[in-house]
Amino acid sequence: WTRAFNAAFRGGAVMGFALSSLALLVLFIIIILYRIYFVTDDSDENNEYVYLILFEAVAGYGLGGSSIALFGRVGGGIYTKAA
Repeated sequence: WTRAFNAAFRGGAVMGFALSSLALLVLFIIIILYRIYFVTDDSDENNEYVYLILFEAVAGYGLGGSSIALFGRVGGGIYTKAA
């Protein structure tokens, strides 16, 4: 069972790193897109406020993803108990 455990552990590690790297890539892309949308001029005196809005939008995106994951987990449990 040692070979099977090692194969499963390595497969899980690869999947975990792939998921984390894709999440960071999507977060980077979203920050760049939100920056294009929210920040019109880098020399503006309201830059601090604009970046506050930008990162609040990014935090809202993360909250939405967490909510979807939570409801998916709860819904999966309900469907498995019904079957």
